[in-house]
Amino acid sequence: MILTITLNPAVDISYKLDNLSLNTVNRIEDVSKTVGGKGLNVARVLHQLGENVAASGFLGGSLGEFIRSRLATIGIQDFFVSISGETRNCIAVIHEGKQTEILESGPVITASEAALFLEKFTEYASQVNIVTLSGSLPKGLPTDFYVDLVRISNEYDAKVLLDSNGALLTALVASEHKPYLIKPNEEELADLLGQKSVDEVQIIEALESALFAEIPWVVVTLGADGAIVKHKKTLYRAKAPEIEAINPVGSGDSVIAGFAAGIARGLADEALIKFGLSMGVLNALEEQTGHINAENVEWAVDQMSVNRIKR
Repeated sequence: MILTITLNPAVDISYKLDNLSLNTVNRIEDVSKTVGGKGLNVARVLHQLGENVAASGFLGGSLGEFIRSRLATIGIQDFFVSISGETRNCIAVIHEGKQTEILESGPVITASEAALFLEKFTEYASQVNIVTLSGSLPKGLPTDFYVDLVRISNEYDAKVLLDSNGALLTALVASEHKPYLIKPNEEELADLLGQKSVDEVQIIEALESALFAEIPWVVVTLGADGAIVKHKKTLYRAKAPEIEAINPVGSGDSVIAGFAAGIARGLADEALIKFGLSMGVLNALEEQTGHINAENVEWAVDQMSVNRIKR
């Protein structure tokens, strides 16, 4: 089983209107409400790939119940922990070719709720083979909370795939408790290295440095340009097919799902890289965030190009 973690999930609300008028009433007929959060995007794609998947994190209030009901409808196992606070809304207003977002910060997690989650997570880690950690932490949790989750996972030989940035990524890279895979994009890698930007030569030099020596897989995604990937001491350059992207949002989450599924299936090196990155391509071809058409997996994998980087 694969367990996806979304510690600060949301209900994503999308309002579509021709024009946004300020300081007056806007009546909207085109509304969508979906389960949101990076780890929940991962869980959806894993479910679409036919994997046995459970989702966990913190849920509270009526919005938390909405997410639970949607998970039950989709068929994703619910391992979430209940809290006294209210799960957040994230609102996107799409108007005149623009997107205006209003993002709530979410609940504050109490010390007792955090302790309960660690207790439950320890139980879950003993039952799963792979754990994915995605996104930000809610208020109340320390920066090293992910480090605790990695430590517990490693104790039970559950492979951790991490997709986060900033202080969370820095804390884990510096920790003695290493994830199995991390997936920074080029901006996140530059931030980790203390630089404003990085080119391909600098990415390769960073991946060959001691900083990532103890992390088996490092996948640096480059958007439409593919990725540079390290597995142990071998580097690969992956290039994605040119597509007419419909909605690239959630493609990074889909890549994490692809690598999790590929690892669960025993894929190695080039095959795993092609499979993992293909999910990002397939997500970009769908209108809904965190969705793929599983019928197109073989096509997408065949279109991926992966070559070793020779130094």
